[in-house]
Amino acid sequence: YKVLRFQSLHFLCVLPFVNLHPYVSLLVCGTPLNTRIVGGQDALAGSWPWQASLHRFGRHFCGGSLINKEWVLTAAHCFSSPSTSNLVVYVGRQNQKGSNPNEVDRGVTQIMSHPNYTRSTNDNDMCLLKLSSPVTFTNYIRPVCLAAPGSSFHAGTTSWVTGWGTIRSGVSLPSPKTLQEVEVPVVGNRLCNFNYGVGTITDNMICAGLAAGGKDSCQGDSGGPMVTNQGTRWIQSGVVSFGKGCALAKFPGVYTRVSQYQTWINSQISSDQPGFVTFSSSGTDSDLSVNLSPSLRISLYLALFIFPSMSPSPCCGKTSPTA
Repeated sequence: YKVLRFQSLHFLCVLPFVNLHPYVSLLVCGTPLNTRIVGGQDALAGSWPWQASLHRFGRHFCGGSLINKEWVLTAAHCFSSPSTSNLVVYVGRQNQKGSNPNEVDRGVTQIMSHPNYTRSTNDNDMCLLKLSSPVTFTNYIRPVCLAAPGSSFHAGTTSWVTGWGTIRSGVSLPSPKTLQEVEVPVVGNRLCNFNYGVGTITDNMICAGLAAGGKDSCQGDSGGPMVTNQGTRWIQSGVVSFGKGCALAKFPGVYTRVSQYQTWINSQISSDQPGFVTFSSSGTDSDLSVNLSPSLRISLYLALFIFPSMSPSPCCGKTSPTA
């Protein structure tokens, strides 16, 4: 992750959790111990209690988000096969090196990639992991809320992305490899599509980043969450998917749009279903006023409806080489 600033914070009163099945995930989702106001480079413990770290053969390769006591949401491109061998998920983790007194780890019994995931285009880049046993919610381990269908994230909506990925292409996060956080604004799909090449960005994707670059997710962050604050809750709008390099000008990060997938997610999780919350942006979406020249209108029409196979392929996913 790129340029970050120190944050202010305030504390929430934390009440004991009780068994309110099947609504417990909705009641507790998206409420961290420390809430964001401005931001910071190293995330404080308890700031993002849904953040998961996926390990294979003892090495972090992708992120994820806890969505109830036994399921983690991540990206399909993190997995080249459905094998769960040597796969471990850590939640409550703060550093990749040194002690983590608040973490727990679980094996994985199922890897369920979206049936319509297309590796060549990264469309439907979503995957669910079933943990080997449930985790107990604490101040440092709790689920995130998920964006419900009908959520609107207008261009400029403030969002946060977290992970342990490289701090720029080819440069690893320095020891002790503390969880990083970055604030990025949503980039409208129309503008994002023009930047990446007409037809690359589908309705199943959401983009975020600065026009000048400098802030982004990077290799090793794949599968991790992009979240937005609404009142006292944090709602996951995206899953880190792909991008052209890391933090390049005019090429924002591209994320899987979570609000498109409630039906599929709930079809896989029969009990204690995740908490889906509608996020509503205020005002008018500036992306709707993005100017389309006649030539761009023709290109868009041809790419989407006449020659869809000729649309440009996206660049690199953001999984680490150990995936």
